[in-house]
Amino acid sequence: MIMSTTPQIEGKAIASYLGVVAGEAVLGANIFKDMFAGIRDIVGGRSGAYEKELKKARDFAFEAIREEAGALGANAIVGIDIDYEVLGKDNGMLMVSVSGTAVRLD
Repeated sequence: MIMSTTPQIEGKAIASYLGVVAGEAVLGANIFKDMFAGIRDIVGGRSGAYEKELKKARDFAFEAIREEAGALGANAIVGIDIDYEVLGKDNGMLMVSVSGTAVRLD
């Protein structure tokens, strides 16, 4: 499955537009990861715990749109947009949302 943030795939013609596909992943932040992330941020290092959670959520959301597009008969997804949101009472949840248009390329 070809996936792109661009509205078209260079050198390929879009034969049909099959619909918008979306995938979301909501992950809770662990208090121990938060504590250690804060310590790493204070000393100027990168927060590996958050980076790992972001990647996991993004991968899950991309897999969801890949499956949804495949079920529609698509062989590509164009116009992909990725959004990140912090949710929950104390901003303790992270949501990654990925959407795009499922298409059939010639």
